[in-house]
Amino acid sequence: MPQSPHDRAAEYHNKAAHAHQAAATAHGKGDHLTAHELSKQAQEHSTKAFEHSKETVDQAPANKN
Repeated sequence: MPQSPHDRAAEYHNKAAHAHQAAATAHGKGDHLTAHELSKQAQEHSTKAFEHSKETVDQAPANKN
């Protein structure tokens, strides 16, 4: 069963959060190259999460109040 855009957005938000945490840990250990790569990965996941969130909003029926 395919995931909804909302589910994909949530998944990428979680991936971004994990990458940010891993980057902070690597940075704390003095591994700045790994921290930079993980931060870059977190940014990519955040961008994908935004795209899927926007897709969810675009697919939602208009609020007719």
